[in-house]
Amino acid sequence: MATFDQLPDPHKKFIDNSVSELKHDSRIFGVAAGGSLLLDTMDQFNDIDLVLYIDPKHYQEVMAERQAIAAGIGPLIECFTGEHVGEPRLLICLYGPPLLHIDFKFVSLDDIQEKVENPLILWERADQISSLLNKTAAKFPQPDPIWIEARFWTWIHYTASKIGRGELFEAIDSMSYMRATVLGPLLLAKNGARPQGLRKIEFQATTTELKELKDTLPTYSSKSTLVALRKTIELYLRLRNGPGNQRAKTYAIQYLIHIEKMLD
Repeated sequence: MATFDQLPDPHKKFIDNSVSELKHDSRIFGVAAGGSLLLDTMDQFNDIDLVLYIDPKHYQEVMAERQAIAAGIGPLIECFTGEHVGEPRLLICLYGPPLLHIDFKFVSLDDIQEKVENPLILWERADQISSLLNKTAAKFPQPDPIWIEARFWTWIHYTASKIGRGELFEAIDSMSYMRATVLGPLLLAKNGARPQGLRKIEFQATTTELKELKDTLPTYSSKSTLVALRKTIELYLRLRNGPGNQRAKTYAIQYLIHIEKMLD
């Protein structure tokens, strides 16, 4: 674990100031850090992931005051909640200058066991946080091969149909989704890294794997999108772990061949 003296100066100053301010709020029982700081990979380009542990009796009250709490820490430019990433407890903030992206997750002490990592405790009242966090192990969600396989071939058909109609922006967007939801997590998991979309995949995948992944990036043309979709299938089949739906695969590829011939 990197020491705080090794952190970029703006990050260190923000963390120090946050803890100093937040400990004065009696409703907050502790502050912890996750993400890149916990993984010892923080650099000048990283955001900061902070977890605030809240007294359950005051949780709804604090949630209603999140923006004011964030504004009291530093020069807040903008903030919004994290429903779009499936985490309504999250407050995503932009501070500055200098510009810093800060994610605050507000967690009730009653929900402390719902976690994907054991964050680094920066400050707590009377060891309340560490005693609860250490009761269970944290495990980051891994790609579910059954979930993926049940959807992948329908996504292939959908994307091929958009190429056939000439909706190339939609097709390219669909392939981006598959890259972030399927190929990236599978490649990261294969290499023993946290399977979080495409995060830091350039530093985790092999040279050959990165070449295969780059082959799934199309340019704006029907021919390029069809080739990229083929490469998406090839890479998925190489990474797939678990039983496959042969019937869905056969029909989806047959449909792709039909589109290829139609546009040839």
